Amino acid sequence: MAERGAHLTTAAPADEDRPSIFEVLAQDSLMGAVKPALLHAVKILATSNPARYGFLWRRFDEIYAILDMLLQHHFLSRTSASFSENFYGLKRVSSGADGTRAAHLGLRRRQHWRSLLLLALLPYLHTKLEKVLARQREEDDFSIRLPQSFMQKLYRAFLAAYPFVCTAWDGWVFCQQLLYVFGKTRTHSPLLWLAGVKLSYLTANDIHGLDLKPSGPALSPSQSFVEKFQHLVSTAVGGVAVSLSTSLSMGVFFLQFLEWWYSSENQSTVKSLTSLPTPPPPLHLHNQETSPTHIKVCPLCRKVRTNDTALATSGYVFCYKCIYVYVKANHRCPLTGYPSGLQHLIKIYSPDG
Repeated sequence: MAERGAHLTTAAPADEDRPSIFEVLAQDSLMGAVKPALLHAVKILATSNPARYGFLWRRFDEIYAILDMLLQHHFLSRTSASFSENFYGLKRVSSGADGTRAAHLGLRRRQHWRSLLLLALLPYLHTKLEKVLARQREEDDFSIRLPQSFMQKLYRAFLAAYPFVCTAWDGWVFCQQLLYVFGKTRTHSPLLWLAGVKLSYLTANDIHGLDLKPSGPALSPSQSFVEKFQHLVSTAVGGVAVSLSTSLSMGVFFLQFLEWWYSSENQSTVKSLTSLPTPPPPLHLHNQETSPTHIKVCPLCRKVRTNDTALATSGYVFCYKCIYVYVKANHRCPLTGYPSGLQHLIKIYSPDG
């Protein structure tokens, strides 16, 4: 059995620089463990202090996409590999005749930008699309369907077809990996095929070239203002990328631990540790005489509530229309700032209603 399975971990003699399936899958999962861990850390910060850190939670996808693009651009330019590929001693080489290009020279311009877009921009668009579709499904559950226009029907059809598109993509990825195991293809992922590259091991010459590569050309008095500005911007971007890569390299094993700790097996523990605290009662209830009319005032419109609706994350009661519009636009409680969604709205029925 060991002899029959040996081809899964060792490459064929004609392709000795081809990584094993376990190595390429490990580098794929590395960056997949970074984002959930950072997202959870930002969630804790936003919950503890919404006024100061709430924007990090609301704009996490955009901030992460920008930092990820800077990081991947730095590594693609200097090592011909993404951060996770470089961490495992791999590099990207052209699928064509340019496969012997040294790693420290970076990828060709077209392959560089293709790789950068597929590494950083495509995951961001996929995340935003998933959130839009999830929000649309929630609105459909809590709304009455009215007669639809042609564009709305087309949008509904896209929502219905999207799961099948995802299934087809997952099937393509699985077939690509299976063909890679048996040596029938040079790439394990369709994204590498679209970028026109394949993965290979770093050679001794590559490592030597990376160690000797200078940080960049020095400034000279003869350079124009535009050239000096471009150099300063490039240096600043490179410094940010180096700081990110150093932090990730030091914390990668800790992030792997976080991925296990916050997995589905530990959800009950995580929920008990990160549950939102119970908000204190309004101060005016202790200092003023409250009448039935005052108790039924909506905190948003300052009028007597109609169609009472409670927000589960904070416990406050509003008019349904007021809190629906606010939560849909801001995704938080208007009084406490706790992150909230439409699924947290609870209709209150009075006995005489």
